[in-house]
Amino acid sequence: MRIGLYPGTFDPITLGHVDIIRRASTLVDRLVIGVAINRDKGPLFDLEERVSMIEAEAARLKVPGGGEIIVHPFENLLIDCARDVGAQVIVRGLRAVADFEYEFQMVGMNRALDDSIETVFLMADTGHQAIASKLVKEIARLGGDVSKFVTPDVNAALVKRFAP
Repeated sequence: MRIGLYPGTFDPITLGHVDIIRRASTLVDRLVIGVAINRDKGPLFDLEERVSMIEAEAARLKVPGGGEIIVHPFENLLIDCARDVGAQVIVRGLRAVADFEYEFQMVGMNRALDDSIETVFLMADTGHQAIASKLVKEIARLGGDVSKFVTPDVNAALVKRFAP
């Protein structure tokens, strides 16, 4: 069984994330969405909320060939999480050159820790390249419309979170 791990904080999950999940799920038999418990980032949504949003969005996707998508919170090293879930590949999305520079460093470190786990990059769809969770949160916090960047359920959660 080919198992892939797509890690992130997903705070919140965006249409860009959903696109990468959909496309990555066609490359593996099981896609594990690793939801990072990153206390340093101070997430807007707590872990349970983020996991719930991701599970709801993943359930809407049609995975070809009987593959599965599961959600797995983690707080350890990414490479240890990959080992824990039996992943042979880590999936990362790229939007721009700035993403590549950071990801390049991460791949090098992960390869030094375990060279049996490959990292593959999926370029964000051109319609989603500008979407970043950080910007979505900022726009929503300031009362802007983020409905073209997130699904309706995530949009509703953002509106509720920032309601006066």
